[in-house]
Amino acid sequence: MSNETEIGPAGAPDGGGHPSGGGGVGSPLQTRAQFLKNWDWHAVIGINRGACERGRAQHGVNSETGAACATDWEALRFQALTLGEVFDQLRAYHRRAPFLFFNGNTFATIGRELSFALFSDLVPGRKREVGSAVAHYIAGVLDREVMVEAVESLCQAAILQPGDRVKTLRGSMGGTILHVLEDGRVVWCSDSGVELTALPESLVRDKQP
Repeated sequence: MSNETEIGPAGAPDGGGHPSGGGGVGSPLQTRAQFLKNWDWHAVIGINRGACERGRAQHGVNSETGAACATDWEALRFQALTLGEVFDQLRAYHRRAPFLFFNGNTFATIGRELSFALFSDLVPGRKREVGSAVAHYIAGVLDREVMVEAVESLCQAAILQPGDRVKTLRGSMGGTILHVLEDGRVVWCSDSGVELTALPESLVRDKQP
């Protein structure tokens, strides 16, 4: 049940064993609704068929788990769950492997598209990174705590002050805010000593000291 293609930018290893649900109080992952209501099992099959065609693999249903997954899904999609619980369920269906190939891509696609719709008010760069974090978690290559931190930090208002620790959206560079310009841009110094100017939306607060 392998033959999975890459979901997007590389994530951290999967730690496993995390409780269901979202982040803390006020987290966007605690929003509750019937998020999967419009995704019937036929739609899920269509996503997997498309993934198999692109990957030149045979589309088919796993004879051991496919029927049970279909039945469970039709009951699940009408349940009111938190967004965090929905991502947990999508990850669980990936692991149950109802299809012969591309299970990770199939359920990661649903999570990513759902996040794009729900976080449509974010600037494009942040929306893409939220979708990437969610997809990597569902595909099993990103730890849940890292996914939660990524989603919550990317959804925070980009209000930065001198002295704030920040990092780029993908976490490849960190540093400290030096001052805020009149046009709203921020000047920050990277940990390597390079002084940079950026839009606040391109940075997130870094919890690391």
